[in-house]
Amino acid sequence: MTTGTKRNVLGVCVDATDYAGATEAVVAAAHERRPLALTALAVHGVMTGVLDPAHNARLNSFDVVTPDGQPVRWALNLLHGAGLTDRVYGPELTLRVLARFAQEGLPVYLYGSTEETLARLVPALERKFPALKIAGVEPSKFRAVQPGEDVEIADRIKASGARLVLVGLGCPRQEVFAYAMRPLLDMPLMAVGAAFDYHAGLLRNPPPWMQRAGLEWFWRLGLEPKRLWRRYVILNPAYLARLAAQKTGLWKATAPAPAGGRPATFDV
Repeated sequence: MTTGTKRNVLGVCVDATDYAGATEAVVAAAHERRPLALTALAVHGVMTGVLDPAHNARLNSFDVVTPDGQPVRWALNLLHGAGLTDRVYGPELTLRVLARFAQEGLPVYLYGSTEETLARLVPALERKFPALKIAGVEPSKFRAVQPGEDVEIADRIKASGARLVLVGLGCPRQEVFAYAMRPLLDMPLMAVGAAFDYHAGLLRNPPPWMQRAGLEWFWRLGLEPKRLWRRYVILNPAYLARLAAQKTGLWKATAPAPAGGRPATFDV
């Protein structure tokens, strides 16, 4: 299945795509040396757009938005008859993209998370993909960008020879970063959420049956209740209520036009 199949889910434009389509979009952009912004949205990611019109417009400017969570895939099928048989989960998509980049000798740049996480992530990826070329790593500074710093970051990435940037800053910081940096880079940026932590061995994936049933949120809540309880206890019911309203026509989910320009400030 190819990309370019945007569908309205609560006003956020999500692609009715699969792993193969999303992977090919990233690889093609890398070969053609053109910018591309991709993110994988679960319920929390969609709701960040629903609750923030400016961020919604940013999300709608992304080239590829994959249905990371099963409830987002279900929404595409329920609202638009997309016929998707699987989600496009960020950590799994990351591995599939890295496999192709290793196979084709395309270097990658890792941006975000902490020095400690990256120190575990890099050798883990090199063990999994011996041919993978990691052009550079740069941890998050956990602060707002300073004047001119965005250009400096872009220059470092381009000088490294990278053909892809994986961005692990968490939602929505990573989407704002990718949106802001896209005009400065001639390569794809993938906002990959918790993929860095998973592949560094710091987070455990739930059992497959929980993933298929859309219960990954329950697993994550059990692992990090203090940090995530508001996300799931409040946003999940709000998502379901709005989905029902969009399906029945009680609420018209207007999709804001893609944002223009770049944010004045964002986190690095």
